Amino acid sequence: MSGKPVAGAGSAASGGAMSVLRSARLPAAMLLGAAALGLVVANSPLGAGVQDVLHREVGVPGLFTLSLDHWIADGLLALFFFAVAVELQVELTRGQLNSARKAVQPAIAAAGGVILPIAIFLVIAAGGESTPGWPVPTATDIAFALGVLAVLGRDLPSSVRVFLLALAILDDIVGIVLIAVLFTTGIDVVSLLAALALVVVFGVLSRQLGGPRHALVSAVLVVLALATWVLVSRSGVHATIAGVALGLAMAQGPARRTRHALEPWVSALVLPLFAFTAALVVIPAVPLTELSPAFWGVFVALVVGKPAGITLFGWIAQRTAGRGAAHLPVGDLLAVGALGGIGFTVSLLLAELAFADQPALRDQATLGVLAGSLTSLVLAVMLVSWRAWHYRKITRTAHP
Repeated sequence: MSGKPVAGAGSAASGGAMSVLRSARLPAAMLLGAAALGLVVANSPLGAGVQDVLHREVGVPGLFTLSLDHWIADGLLALFFFAVAVELQVELTRGQLNSARKAVQPAIAAAGGVILPIAIFLVIAAGGESTPGWPVPTATDIAFALGVLAVLGRDLPSSVRVFLLALAILDDIVGIVLIAVLFTTGIDVVSLLAALALVVVFGVLSRQLGGPRHALVSAVLVVLALATWVLVSRSGVHATIAGVALGLAMAQGPARRTRHALEPWVSALVLPLFAFTAALVVIPAVPLTELSPAFWGVFVALVVGKPAGITLFGWIAQRTAGRGAAHLPVGDLLAVGALGGIGFTVSLLLAELAFADQPALRDQATLGVLAGSLTSLVLAVMLVSWRAWHYRKITRTAHP
C-alpha cells in the first residue's frame, strides 16, 4: 500500500517545486540571494580560493577550453538567452509586439530607457577611461521586474504588466544587439558562416519534432545546438548569441515546450550561478567620493536615468498615440520606470564585457550595477505598492 502513495507524493512534490521555480517570485529572490552571497564570499577569506577555482581552464586540451567562469557566462548563460529569444519570437508573432500599433508605445518608452541612461553615464564619465561602460545601464532584468510585479502588483491593471513585459523584451533586444555589435572581435568568417548554416539546419529539423523519429531528432538537435555554440564562440561573436539565434530559429511549438522544460533550470541554476560569479567583487576600501565614474555612471543611470527616460518617453508616446491606444497614468509609468532600473543579469554581463581588460573598472561597474539595481528595487517596491494601494482604494470606493 505504501508504494503508490509515496510515488504520487514524490511526483506531486516535484511538480510543485518546478511550478514554484516557474513562478515570477522565487527566481528573483534567488538571484538577489546569489549576488549577496557572491559579495560576501569575495570579501571573506574564501574569496581568493574561489576566484582561483573559477579561473581554471576546463575542456578538451588542444581543442576547446575555457575557464570555469567563462563556461558560466558564455555557456550556461546561452540557455537564458535561448529562453529570452523564444519569448521574443512568441511576442513578435502573436503577442504584444506583433503589430506596430501595439509595439510603438513600449518601443518609445524603451528608447527613452536606453537613451537617457547612456547620456547620463557619458556625462559622468566625461570622456575618461570609464567611457566604454556606457552600454552597462541600458538593460532591464525581466525576471526581477516581473517578480516584483507578481508579488506586490496583483491589484494593478493587466495593462501595466503587458506594458512592462513588452518594454523589458525590447530592452533585451537592445542588450542582444549591443553584445553582438560592440563585443565582437576578430571575426572568423568561416566559423560564423558554419554556425549560421547549422542554425538553419536546426530550425528546419525542429519542424520534425513530434513525429515518428522524435527521440532521434531531439538528439540531433542537441548536437547541432552544441556545435553552433562552439562555432559562434570560435567566430569572435559572444557565445550567448548562439542561444538567441537558436531560440529564434526553432519551430515555435517545440521552442515553447523546450523553454518550459528549461525554465526551472535557468531560474534555479543558470541565473543564480551567474549572479554569484559576477558578484564576486572585493568592495574597495575607499570613500564614496573616490569611487570612479564607472561606479557612479552606472548607479545614477540605473536609479535616475532609467525611470526618468521610461516615464518621460512613455508619457510622450501616449500623448501622441491615436485613439484606442492603451494609456497608463503617470503613476503607473513611474512604477514601470523604477522596475526598468533593475538592470542586474544583462547589465552584469555588459559590465564584464565592457571592461574585460580593466579589472578594477569592471569591479566598480559591477558594484554600480548591484547598488543601482538594489536601489531601483527598493524604489520599485515603494511605487508598485503605492499604485496597488491606489487601485484597491478605487475598487473599494466603487464597490463599498
